[in-house]
Amino acid sequence: MCIRTVSPQDEGRLREGIARMSPRSRYLRFFSGATTPPDWVIERLLDVDGVLHLAWGAIDLSDPAQPAMGVVHAMRPDAGDRVAEFSVGVVDDYHGLGLGRLLAATLLLDTRDDALEALTAHVLYENTAAMRFIRRLGGQRVAQDGPTLEYRLDIAEALARLRQEQDPPGLADIFAHFDASDAA
Repeated sequence: MCIRTVSPQDEGRLREGIARMSPRSRYLRFFSGATTPPDWVIERLLDVDGVLHLAWGAIDLSDPAQPAMGVVHAMRPDAGDRVAEFSVGVVDDYHGLGLGRLLAATLLLDTRDDALEALTAHVLYENTAAMRFIRRLGGQRVAQDGPTLEYRLDIAEALARLRQEQDPPGLADIFAHFDASDAA
């Protein structure tokens, strides 16, 4: 597996990964079961600038096509904002392997240089797996709008919680990589 920043050249991987998600997973992630989100959503997901929009993706290197395994985003409307919107999407074939934790750790570590303090996540009330994941990172439910729940996640707390975890393999390597980068 390779975890790297997302770029516009990943459009094909992104579209293919979304199409490989089950209708249920697409509904829970995009609040729609459409095979692919509208073009404007794809464009927004690929419009990564490293300031207003941070995004990291995982690619399966064991497959010659190197398909997308999952992606994580933090988006904020203004560079001065200290809170960004957080989202994670993992292709069904890779559910339950800890990929969401690996991607979240990577993104959270990346946010340290951007003066972000917290992330918000909007989750459908029926997406119990996402709610468990966010609460595992210390997220607190702060609002509800119909079937959508809003959680707030303190970045420092989430990083402290992830740093304590031993699973999945590779999590400690992500922390070591960013810690070494910070020391350099």
